[in-house]
Amino acid sequence: MNTYLTNTQKFTIFTNLDRVKHMRKSILFLILFSVILSFSCKKLVQQQEQNEALNIMTNGVWQVSQYLQDSTDITTTLSSYTFQFKSDGTVTGTNGTLTVTGTWTTDIASRTITSQFPANSGAVNELDATWKITDSSTDYVIAHSTINSNTNNLKLVKK
Repeated sequence: MNTYLTNTQKFTIFTNLDRVKHMRKSILFLILFSVILSFSCKKLVQQQEQNEALNIMTNGVWQVSQYLQDSTDITTTLSSYTFQFKSDGTVTGTNGTLTVTGTWTTDIASRTITSQFPANSGAVNELDATWKITDSSTDYVIAHSTINSNTNNLKLVKK
């Protein structure tokens, strides 16, 4: 009888070990599933933010309301232009007599907008830079950049 109890005890311990192994696998699966889900959610949120930024920039016409190059106000060199950002990555600057088409991109993660116009495009070449957005809303963007050791501060407003 003593042998029977010992075997039952060994069998019970062996069964408990199987349960522990099964629980470990289940816990690992839950952790892995949670990690994958969190990455998927983060990517979805970033895509929604990117879409919203694109929607804000491409709906409406923008105008420079302030441009400071270091401490020099050069707003008047650009204030006659209106800018239409398009979802295909192009931007058109028009001042009534001259229309210049360039490119633009946005990076939500780094909160930047990069604009580039063809060489010798006049005043709009002042906007050729990667701009770090410091403040924004649906009707304005405030950003700064450093070009040729000049600190530039820009405010665009939606017309």
